[in-house]
Amino acid sequence: MSQPFTPHRIAVIAPSPVSMFNLAIPEMLFGKVVSDGRPGYEVLVCAAEPGPVPTSGGLDLYVRHGLDAVRDADTVIVAGTGAPYEPEARIVAAVKEAADAGKRIASLCTGAFQLAEAGLLQGRKATTYWAHAEELRRRYPQIDLCGDVLYIQDGPYLTASGYAAGIDLCLHVIRTDYGAAVANEVARGALVAPVRPGGQTQFTQTPLPPERGTACADTRGWAMRNLDKPLTLTDLARHSGVSVRTLTRRFHAESGVSPLQWLLHQRIERAKELLETTALPMDQVARACGLGTADSLRGHLVRRTGLTPSAYRAQFSRLGTATATGTGAVGVTSSVA
Repeated sequence: MSQPFTPHRIAVIAPSPVSMFNLAIPEMLFGKVVSDGRPGYEVLVCAAEPGPVPTSGGLDLYVRHGLDAVRDADTVIVAGTGAPYEPEARIVAAVKEAADAGKRIASLCTGAFQLAEAGLLQGRKATTYWAHAEELRRRYPQIDLCGDVLYIQDGPYLTASGYAAGIDLCLHVIRTDYGAAVANEVARGALVAPVRPGGQTQFTQTPLPPERGTACADTRGWAMRNLDKPLTLTDLARHSGVSVRTLTRRFHAESGVSPLQWLLHQRIERAKELLETTALPMDQVARACGLGTADSLRGHLVRRTGLTPSAYRAQFSRLGTATATGTGAVGVTSSVA
């Protein structure tokens, strides 16, 4: 007899004065996850003191739940606060208790100070909003601070830098729990950029930098529609109508990585979606995303996620809820492009 489905429980802690934007992100994204026709997550906002909680924008939000909600959660997310240098003792204690219980802990923006005060980030990679990064480093010198990434995961602890980087972190969590196809579907529904790299391993994960220009946008879109072909730098440059040298310079300026690094990432993401949403044999998946052979697919996927293609499919297959045919794969491809 199958076990009854229980949505993943997320407790979002609101330190005072809390960032309203930070609080909106988890509800907006996790609330859109549907698994087998049922909500994938249950999100509760809680505070050290239930009732009115001041926000950094000068308003008060009424929070119904106290920190008891943390004990029943599977994942705990600490939102950013306008008073990052004053960690709340009750929140710090709740976060530490949750960590001791083996829960996944995340912070958005300056919420990292609460995790650091609880001792969770000692000797680990972490990030926070750039304007407060040096202060985090000064107060907690044993943190391996990575100030130039949007979000980062080290073990069961995740930290995001400021503002929209919280979206990237939440999409990474969704992808970890439910796979790339679900995360990309949520991203499309929220009208935000598709999820960037993550993985299922307990090692540090960093995303692609955000795109910062549009000169190569048409070429990126063209490449996404032709991932099954053995694209080269020359092919990309020809499509852009520029030299290889100019393409490489412009591409790096816009995407933060080289054209071939970007292309490899997109191939792996396409492979993950095909593994989730189709029953194609491994060699066909490899050819469809331009990775060539099943052995090449296996090597790249293990390095990126820690899972073999078969293990990834077993964990994230959506054949019961998505069209598991070649036609379904085309739908995934066109929506990503």
